[in-house]
Amino acid sequence: MNNSLLEIKDLQVKAGEKQILKGINLQVKKGEIHVIMGPNGSGKTTTANAILNNPMYQKENGTIYFEGEDITNLKTDEIARKGIFMSFQLPEEIPGISVTNFLKYAKNKMTGKPVKVFEFKNELKNYMNELSMNSKNMERSLNVGFSGGEKKKNEILQMLVLNPKLAILDETDSGLDVDAIKTVSKGIQMFKSKENSVLIITHNTKILHSLKADYVHILIDGKIVKTGSQELAKQIEENGYSQYK
Repeated sequence: MNNSLLEIKDLQVKAGEKQILKGINLQVKKGEIHVIMGPNGSGKTTTANAILNNPMYQKENGTIYFEGEDITNLKTDEIARKGIFMSFQLPEEIPGISVTNFLKYAKNKMTGKPVKVFEFKNELKNYMNELSMNSKNMERSLNVGFSGGEKKKNEILQMLVLNPKLAILDETDSGLDVDAIKTVSKGIQMFKSKENSVLIITHNTKILHSLKADYVHILIDGKIVKTGSQELAKQIEENGYSQYK
């Protein structure tokens, strides 16, 4: 049985005139946590955006498969509906749309089924309690006036509510204190199952102090130069990226 969820073959991507990804190969199976690490500008966020086919990035070559289906040129909303979620490094503020209404609408679009409001609000409250979030935030405009930590927790809340097959977390740990990182890690562990996968994109190792990754990939100058276990992240923490440049 093939339990491959995401497969990227020889992905080459440009942004404007600049070549950013120079041949990425990656396979993520169900039940796995993968981490892509690398210094700033190495192509980590570009990889995430390319999977979701963000039009700001042009694919020059390569193929992306999700559950065996070629999704390379699908529209972003079609890719999301297939079960890929991406949290943002800098989440947008959306005035006038409450956290509850945003998530209710997104859940409806993902499942194609009407959302039962009372059950849904209870589910939200339970998740927010687990993530040490103020349940009054449910009725606030999405991310408006939220601190950096609240915005990142809100992204994890979205992941738990939408329950995708693949969650891509882009720099979810950046700018967070130790307690907030532990809460984000807890949310990832709550989400994780044998049927889904997580792809964490980061330039430091803090989130791995309270989370067990199956594979760590080092991305330098648009290429994965080394893949290993969580030990690899410890080596980066001690020695940095200079040996791979």
